[in-house]
Parts: sequence; C-alpha cells; structure tokens
Amino acid sequence: MLRIRNLQTFYGQIRALDNVSLSVKEGEVVTLIGANGAGKSTLLNTVSCLIPSRQGEVSFQGERLNDRPPEAVVRLGISQVPEGRQIFQPLTVQENLELGAYLRHGGRDKGSIRQDLQMVFSLFPILAERLEQVAGTLSGGEQQMLAIGRALMSRPKLLLLDEPSMGLAPRLVADILQTIIRLREEGLTILVVEQNARAALKIADRGYVLETGKIILQGTASELLEDNDVKRAYLGRDYREFTEGRS
Repeated sequence: MLRIRNLQTFYGQIRALDNVSLSVKEGEVVTLIGANGAGKSTLLNTVSCLIPSRQGEVSFQGERLNDRPPEAVVRLGISQVPEGRQIFQPLTVQENLELGAYLRHGGRDKGSIRQDLQMVFSLFPILAERLEQVAGTLSGGEQQMLAIGRALMSRPKLLLLDEPSMGLAPRLVADILQTIIRLREEGLTILVVEQNARAALKIADRGYVLETGKIILQGTASELLEDNDVKRAYLGRDYREFTEGRS
C-alpha cells in the first residue's frame, strides 16, 4: 500500500532522512521506533507532503506522492495525527470533527459524515458528551482522542499516528493502544511512530528502527521484541507494558 524508496529529506543542509526505504501492506500495523531526533516525525511529515523530499520516492497504492500538495494526499486516503495533537483549540469538539471531513463537505455526503461521527463516538464515547466544549479545555487524553477522531473523519485508508501516547497516563495509553487494535481489526492500515517501543511492538505486525535518519533494523514485531540490541536501546526497565496485568 505504502512504499518508500531511498528517501532523503533535508532541513537546509542537514540531512534528516538518509536513503530510508520501508513498506506498509494493506491491513497492517507497522511501527517506527527510535530515539528523539532520529527522524521519525520527519518521515511521517514527508509522506504527508508537509515537508518536501530531495531524493527518493513515496508511493501510495501505486501513485507517486512526491511534490503533491498535502490536501491531495488526504484526498488519496492518507490522514495524519500529528505529534502534540494540534487540535484547533478555540473551536468546539464538534467543529474539530467536522473539519476532519472538510474535503467531503459540499457534496452529497452529509449522511455518511453523520455516520462517521457516530463511528468516532463509538470509539471515544466521551467526545459525544463534550460536543459543545471548547477543544482547548479538554484533558490531554481527550485531546488525543479528538485528534484521532478528526483524522478518521476523512475516511482514510492509511492512518499515520505520531506519538499517540505522548504525555498520557499509563491507563490512557492502554486505551489509545486498544483503539489502534480495534481500528486494525476493522481493516484500517496504520503506520505509528511511538516512543514507547515495547507498547508499540506489542500491537504491531512489523517494525523498523530508525537511528540518525537511517533504518538500521527491521523485522516482525516479535523478532524486534527479542532482539538484544533493541532490548538494550529501547526496551529498558522504565517502559511499562500496556498489557501488564491483562494476560
């Protein structure tokens, strides 16, 4: 579904991504792990065409994405939940969700937009109770739910998640990760960047390790969980498994 080949992205003269190649198949959850500054968010932003690439190719369902405007990428079926949520804080919850379906407004799609709102509320019932609340007054966990819900309103085929657990309490992290599992079960393809490497690998099919802009390791999630280098660098004792106490 998504194929990245020899991708190079720069900030000025600084190379942020160095010949990165990866793929995401339809129906998979693929995780990208690595330290702060490794280039994980840059990769997602390059896929979304928020940052231009200098070399290489990004293709989605056989169509080249390089140099397209971001709204064209959304129209093709890719939606991103950015790091830090970046909701529209002065607007209400309902207005944020409706903006997620912006490209679908103006046509004969009002009924399906209402259906998708109900789908979001089934995932995150608290949002239905907060419809008229100003988004900036929500808790951190509720804002993350809103950011995911807003992305889902575009009916994506591929969902890009950038640090969905950042700043959340362990219980809320577990809820967000269970939501990712549910979305995968419903057929959505997901590429997730996550600092909590252990939790991310627990819900992923495959993973890539990014270090200083380069892919240094890849494999199935179970292979990466057992890899000694990954354990030493990313799966330290300070990480808590979101499944702790559930099995």
